Amino acid sequence: MWFLTIVSYFAIIIQIFFTTIAIAAGLYYLAELVEEHTIVAKKCISSMNLVVTVLYVLLWLLESFPTSLIVCGLTAQIVHFIILKNFPFVVFLSPPFLAAVTLIIINHYLAFSHFGEFYYPFSEVIAYFTLFLWLVPFALFVSLSANDNVLPTLSERADVDVVSNYFSKKNKKYGLLTFFNYAKDSLLPVRSKKGF
Repeated sequence: MWFLTIVSYFAIIIQIFFTTIAIAAGLYYLAELVEEHTIVAKKCISSMNLVVTVLYVLLWLLESFPTSLIVCGLTAQIVHFIILKNFPFVVFLSPPFLAAVTLIIINHYLAFSHFGEFYYPFSEVIAYFTLFLWLVPFALFVSLSANDNVLPTLSERADVDVVSNYFSKKNKKYGLLTFFNYAKDSLLPVRSKKGF
C-alpha cells in the first residue's frame, strides 16, 4: 500500500515539472508573438480591457458585490487603458504603471476579503480571479518584452537625441523574452555540429 503512495507522489512531481515547462514554453511563444505583432497585440489587449470593463459594470448591476471592489476594478481598467496609450513602451517607474501595480494589490486584498466573508463555489471564485483580476495584467506582463526590439519614433523630451538615446539603452533589456532567452542559453545544452 505504501509503494503506490510513493509512486503517486513521484508522479505528481513529474506532472508539476512538465506543467511548468509547458507554461514557460507558452509564455515564450506569446512573448515572441507580441514582439512580432505589437499593433495586433495592442488591439487584443485593448479589447480584453474593454470586455473586462463591461464585465465589471454587469457584475455591479447583476450581482451583490461590494461597491469598493467594483470601483477599484474599474479604476484599474482605466489605468490599464492609460498604460496602453503608449504601448509597447512601458516605463516601470511611471505613475500609471505604479498605480496599476498598487491597484492590483488592493483589488486582490478586497477580493480575498469578500470571498473569505461570503461563500461562493470554487468555479465562480476562480472565474472572478481569472477574468477580472489576472487577464489584462497578465497580457500586459507578457507584452513588456515588446519594447525591447521596437525602433524609436520620437522622444518625450525635445533635448534628447532619439537615436543616441536608443543605442545607449539598447543593452539594458529587462523583458520577459530576454529572461527566457537567458534561461534557454544558460540551462539548455548547446549542440555543436560535427565536421567530418
